[in-house]
Amino acid sequence: MQLRAFGRTGMRLSVLGFGCGAVGGLMVRGDPAEQERTIARAIAAGVNYFDTAVLYGNGESEKNLGRVLQKLKPANVAVGTKVRLPPSEFGRIADAVTMSLEGSLERLRLDRVDIFHLHNPITERGGGLALSVRQVLGDVVPAFERLRQQGKTRFLGTTAVGDTAALHQVTDSRAFDSAQVVYNMINPSAAEELPTNYPAQDYGRLFDHTKAAGVGVVGIRVLAGGALSGSAERHPIAGPAPEPIGSAMTYDADVVRARRLMPLVNEGFAATLTEAATRFALSHPAMGTILIGMATPQQFEEALAAVQKGPLPRAAFDRLWALWQEFSGEPR
Repeated sequence: MQLRAFGRTGMRLSVLGFGCGAVGGLMVRGDPAEQERTIARAIAAGVNYFDTAVLYGNGESEKNLGRVLQKLKPANVAVGTKVRLPPSEFGRIADAVTMSLEGSLERLRLDRVDIFHLHNPITERGGGLALSVRQVLGDVVPAFERLRQQGKTRFLGTTAVGDTAALHQVTDSRAFDSAQVVYNMINPSAAEELPTNYPAQDYGRLFDHTKAAGVGVVGIRVLAGGALSGSAERHPIAGPAPEPIGSAMTYDADVVRARRLMPLVNEGFAATLTEAATRFALSHPAMGTILIGMATPQQFEEALAAVQKGPLPRAAFDRLWALWQEFSGEPR
């Protein structure tokens, strides 16, 4: 398994991370024996980053990951978790952040996590579930730093969703060590300029900002919540079709658009659309580790096999660019 330097942290993370989210569902609703077997297999294959959150099954993902890691006792694995602050707690951010991490550590059976990510969207002025840039830099960062000083987390992170300008501002502040960035074959805008009138959120070459700030990148929505399988069918333990992030306004529209990328498979660049999407995400040098959600051990094996094939060839990107041009001007 290839290890990549993770920003300025000094950590070297496996290019394939283990996503413990609710969309795939294995670590939330899966069979305990399958959870243990899949994590053991991942560790044996060289995976050393495990990503979870309170939000995933209201703590169930953290509990299950903690149970398995305590039993397996692997050496040198990194664990990241997240805090999602409800609007009712925006007036007491420091206390809410502290309580959230202490609960996570108890469920994970750990004294500290390696990365503690903010899970709320970030916008210029806030509103709804979103925190404003001022709240993030003025309230969240000091609370996170206190937890770091107390030895409860090594590094600080954000989930880079929200308004593009706000995400750039927070990244440029260098207050955070990690950013979870949307990057996939439907929306490549974290890396490059989109075609004119492209129907997706434009993240404005966010990778340029993470690189300049020394921020490590965790690739999220690599499969667009499953849409980049090209199938709307979902496994019985998978979560419902997720609210799309940075792509079409409905999941079904993402699936339709994903199917239009099938020439990559038909022309021999990859065996499946899922493989193409996985290899696309790890192709960019800014990427530290990519997260693939899964419902079954077999889906982990498929992700591992795709990663072992390495990045897509340059010709595949040329083909993708031509396909993306066809999306220009379509309604989002």
